[in-house]
Amino acid sequence: MSTTAEVNIGQDVQHDEHHDHEQSFISKYIFTTDHKMIGKQFLITGIIWGLVGVAMSVIFRLQLGFPEMDLGWLRPLLGGWISEQGKLDPEFYLALVTMHGTIMVFFVLTAGLSGTFSNYLIPLQIGARDMASGFMNMLSYWFFFLSSVVMMSSIFIETGPAAGGWVVYPPLSALPQAIAGSGLGMTMWLVAMVFFIVSMLLGGINYITTVINLRTEGMSFSRLPLTIWAFFLTAVIGLLSFPVLFAAALLLVFDRSFGTSFYLSDIYIGGEALPNMGGSPILYQHLFWFLGHPEVYIVLLPALGITSEVIATNSRKPIFGYRAMIGSMLGITVLSFVVWAHHMFVSGLNPFLGSVFMFLTLIIAIPSAVKVFNYLTTLWKGNIIFTPATLFSIGLVSFFISGGLTGIFLGNSVIDIQLHDTYFVVAHFHLVMGSLSIFGLLAGVYHWFPKMFGRMMDEKLGHIHFWMTFIGVYMIFFPMHYIGIAGFPRRYYSWTNFDAFSSYTDLNMFVSVAAFVTVAAQFLFLFNFFYSMYRGKRAPQNPWRSNTLEWTAPIEPGHGNWPGEIPKVYRWPYDYSKPGAKEDFIPQHIPLSQTPESNLDHEVELAKKEVVDKTAADAKSDA
Repeated sequence: MSTTAEVNIGQDVQHDEHHDHEQSFISKYIFTTDHKMIGKQFLITGIIWGLVGVAMSVIFRLQLGFPEMDLGWLRPLLGGWISEQGKLDPEFYLALVTMHGTIMVFFVLTAGLSGTFSNYLIPLQIGARDMASGFMNMLSYWFFFLSSVVMMSSIFIETGPAAGGWVVYPPLSALPQAIAGSGLGMTMWLVAMVFFIVSMLLGGINYITTVINLRTEGMSFSRLPLTIWAFFLTAVIGLLSFPVLFAAALLLVFDRSFGTSFYLSDIYIGGEALPNMGGSPILYQHLFWFLGHPEVYIVLLPALGITSEVIATNSRKPIFGYRAMIGSMLGITVLSFVVWAHHMFVSGLNPFLGSVFMFLTLIIAIPSAVKVFNYLTTLWKGNIIFTPATLFSIGLVSFFISGGLTGIFLGNSVIDIQLHDTYFVVAHFHLVMGSLSIFGLLAGVYHWFPKMFGRMMDEKLGHIHFWMTFIGVYMIFFPMHYIGIAGFPRRYYSWTNFDAFSSYTDLNMFVSVAAFVTVAAQFLFLFNFFYSMYRGKRAPQNPWRSNTLEWTAPIEPGHGNWPGEIPKVYRWPYDYSKPGAKEDFIPQHIPLSQTPESNLDHEVELAKKEVVDKTAADAKSDA
């Protein structure tokens, strides 16, 4: 703890020096090193990317739900990608699916969720002035921004963006001459992902270092909020897995541009044999999914951490099974690295290895179930306050249950071979990763908006937004499970030529209409967000009567977070509705010696020790 105290003393000195001069607009809002402003930059950029990704999904849902529709009215937006007959170009459809997946998984759910809340909350909740390295933190955002510029630019080039699926499997992605979307667009996709990986690694190193070294006095690991545990373990997963994707992308660049054969062998194009020999596209699948499956938990864990905080606060109860929740996250962290090949059951994988990965995949359901049971038990008989954040957190738990159950089907290799590359997989993936994580992001925005902007969001609009989105998500993805079981394939531009699928025309139309209504609901959120930022009701100091340290800082904290001394921590963050307490919450910075009426047996001795230590410190100060 002495090292931590010394670091915080150094931070106090820097904090005082920082306020000796006013910041310019550029230094405050653009090249800022303040973790809170960087978190807001990640959030706003993530929202913009979310709009782009959702717009793409609307276009290809139009194609899937109404395949005979004349889309000529989209020509001013999409240009030559809409034919003279008003039909969407098949290759551009593949590009839309590719870019939608890439944008939502990496730019929205990874950078927009983890980048926002890890940056904003870690220093505030552990009692630190800022991140361990403000400069590295600033670089992490600007590498993400640079990645965004390159990826966005690829949408506007003549040959179109990458069109090999968001997983960019070779040989399609490794041969620039394969299709239009394998050319310059794919090169720009790879360059953008390299910048993105650098951004995530810079951020991850910072998060880990900050949590380990900059905790305030008394903030032991056993007193960390579950949000911080989630962000910390997410950073660990990212630091270990993203370099593998970097290696996969680098080898793909070599195959594309320098004539190597890491992923290519025995390839014929137009009847002509290519010289590449000895490579294997399965190698790429192993490398990609070694990142790809931990990526699921890079997206899920922050959302689950946010949910833990929101549910405990608004149930007015201690989180049930605090140590079990930490243990389940540690279990998920370890197991996430040893289940990647369940994505490859149909790749010719050795059946014995398949059975091993199937067993490990089903095992990971156990820590996931622990979290679900703990959430439900925390809610059980709680004095629940149904804020928008609470509703989105409960919706998240619902998706975790329903999406998790379908994951058990796909984790079984025998069943997965039948369901692979059908809409059953699309439905499972979007429920358990996409919708769950988006609900975690929205819960976090509604809950910490008062701290971010000093104002309150409109609660009624938040409730309408939740119900439209929650019902809409199930209306979209429940029917997809059904048509997936019937064999309906994913990534098909058109299915009208297949007699076997003609009976699902109405169901596909229903899914598309539900998607359009759900997308429309998000504009309620956007209005609420940006209007409340400037015109919302002024936020009180601690609007949710929460225990964690961020609510002890000023309503809109400056750079340095606390104008005076950093609060010390005396208790865990979930002392809600404690028997004998005067109020139903006791913040972490309140000493046990000030709450004798509610102290438990083991806390009585700690309270006595606090008094003795304070007396000794006062005597030393007087001397």
